[in-house]
Amino acid sequence: MTVNFEYVNTDVSETLSAYIQERLDKLANKYEFLISAQVYIKHNDKNHDAGKICNIELSLPGPRIFATSNEHTYEIAVNQTISDLKRQLEKRKEIYKVY
Repeated sequence: MTVNFEYVNTDVSETLSAYIQERLDKLANKYEFLISAQVYIKHNDKNHDAGKICNIELSLPGPRIFATSNEHTYEIAVNQTISDLKRQLEKRKEIYKVY
């Protein structure tokens, strides 16, 4: 699975990119029908309580799956977004089951 990163209003972080890549590789191993992922890491200065935004869009057969979260650290935002994606992927996997 190919993963594209885009950092908006924040500096590029190799450690954060490696962390996200590792988490998405685990998803790709479990759900073999994933094609690619587009990851957007954003910073919002106006939101003082949170402001660290992670958007992930997964390409797979059928409609794309998208999740976003806004937390006070990027790691928590990534974890929340990936857990939302897992929930959506479980629903999609039921469609692809062969009886």
